[in-house]
Amino acid sequence: MNTIPHEFAIGGVYFPPLLIAGILGTIAAFITAHLLKRYRLSNYFFYPPAVFLALIVIYTVLIGTFVIRG
Repeated sequence: MNTIPHEFAIGGVYFPPLLIAGILGTIAAFITAHLLKRYRLSNYFFYPPAVFLALIVIYTVLIGTFVIRG
């Protein structure tokens, strides 16, 4: 009855849901940062690496909350 995953099994190795959300959040932040650089919107930020870290945190929380729900 309980369909909420407590861990993900990939190849017999168990991974916590927060790790998967963190990896997906990092990938999404990398794509967003790449698009910001491509369209020269990153020039408007004072310190782009801090924006990249903030995007990682935001995407990880959103993916962990709404996609994985673990």
